[in-house]
Amino acid sequence: MAYGTAPDHGPRRGPVPLEIATSYRARTRGLLGRDGIEGALLLTPAGSVHTFRMRFAIDVAYLDRHMTVLAVRTMAPGRLGLPRLRARHVLEAEAGAMARWGLRPGVRLEISP
Repeated sequence: MAYGTAPDHGPRRGPVPLEIATSYRARTRGLLGRDGIEGALLLTPAGSVHTFRMRFAIDVAYLDRHMTVLAVRTMAPGRLGLPRLRARHVLEAEAGAMARWGLRPGVRLEISP
């Protein structure tokens, strides 16, 4: 799993700690078994997620190949997210985080080391 930062488009306007899951194993594990996350987890490639066996609700942002947000949803534990046809990446964070960061459809993310 790699680490980086993503910009915070909300009131704080600072970088957000970012974990990047690129391997099949890391994407499959995702946030399972955790009690929370500081920042966000980027699953790539990915087009959908589930929250089965999750311990907390999460925000999910579906991103296209240019890292532009297509949709943002909050998912309670035990849910199956609908796949997004144009989604190439999925960003996960604790519920409420994406609203604080100002992430909404049309926002383009930048990732830096």
